Amino acid sequence: MSIRPVVQQSLAHPTMEGAGVHLHRAFGFHNPEQMDPFLMFDDFRNDSPADYMRGFPWHPHRGIETITYVLAGTVEHGDSLGNQGRLGAGDVQWMTAGSGILHQEMPQGNAAGQMHGFQLWANLPAALKMTQPRYQDVKSAEIPVLTDDDGTQVKVITGRYRGYTGPVDGIAADPQYLDIFVPAGRRKSFGVDTRRSTFAYVFEGAGDFRDASKPRGVLLEKEVAGQEVNIRDLSGNRTLIQFGAGDEVVVTAGPEGVRFLLVSGAPIREPVAWHGPIVMNTQAELQQAMADLRNGTFIKPAH
Repeated sequence: MSIRPVVQQSLAHPTMEGAGVHLHRAFGFHNPEQMDPFLMFDDFRNDSPADYMRGFPWHPHRGIETITYVLAGTVEHGDSLGNQGRLGAGDVQWMTAGSGILHQEMPQGNAAGQMHGFQLWANLPAALKMTQPRYQDVKSAEIPVLTDDDGTQVKVITGRYRGYTGPVDGIAADPQYLDIFVPAGRRKSFGVDTRRSTFAYVFEGAGDFRDASKPRGVLLEKEVAGQEVNIRDLSGNRTLIQFGAGDEVVVTAGPEGVRFLLVSGAPIREPVAWHGPIVMNTQAELQQAMADLRNGTFIKPAH
């Protein structure tokens, strides 16, 4: 086994999307090759309803798949195919935009007004850019959870891990998407296919992922409160960790334990032409998508 080294870590930065939803973006829009096959990852987490209630009204997508994972609150969704549903705490939604879909996502807080979830965008290869759109909603109870004797827990959302298979399937990138908790002070390793792009995102507690080497090109960023991140500190809340090659990721949990997402997927290695919610391979394809939106042919008939 070879431990994947940390090559970069950075804090998710605050931004605003939809009709005024405050969220933190770990990556997206700047360098599509950085996380191939993944394009964007958002952490939408708020205790103030005013920061999320306006939600994400009707908007188009083409050429991508999205995975939405809700931890607190609910997300009401509807689309141009007539699908409607509600994601609750622990639920997951997979959407293949394919040839084109219009949808809306409207968050609501829990009893305490809290809303928390993640959305990951995965690219589609050229051969599937214009595939039939589809949805899959998965309830929390359907997601397998592995619990080790030391209290480590792994939720297998997509992909395969130690004989368990996540219920969300059929995603072109065939990702492994795990929600992991490691108790305080424990050192644990997690197997990852060495051919896949891999990242971790810490959202509770803190941990040290730098068992193999010191990170290269570490970004020193500042939280809104002005607290500087030191590369000698544990990787804490809203930290994105990018890994080099290897077939396992190792973490040592901090004094409060660490909870993080561990995500990997097979690179597509194709050209990317990207404009907002539409991701194609060429500028001509982007222009065609814009023309389809203008002339009312964006939604293709079922075939």
